[in-house]
Amino acid sequence: MNVRPLHDRVILQRIDEGEQRAGSIIIPDSAKEKPQHGKVIAVGKGKIEKDGKVTPLDVKAGDTVLFGKYAGQEIKVDGEEYLIMREEEILAVVEGKK
Repeated sequence: MNVRPLHDRVILQRIDEGEQRAGSIIIPDSAKEKPQHGKVIAVGKGKIEKDGKVTPLDVKAGDTVLFGKYAGQEIKVDGEEYLIMREEEILAVVEGKK
């Protein structure tokens, strides 16, 4: 992918949770809720403050993050679906077990 987000924006790819079931009923794709966690694909250079200084982002490419249900804008690049959002819309970084 040759897309670089600007400033404090982040490009994410949703992490699919697989097939959902309710008892013995399989829920169709059209009724499933979209995952609210994803993998960071690319990040911008940082937020530009009023005094002109650039504050780097807390997330980096490869991080797994949680975000709100209605966060970001969906985009399609090379047939793949991604989300682009500001860093402030990211709720948390999922860290591995220690």
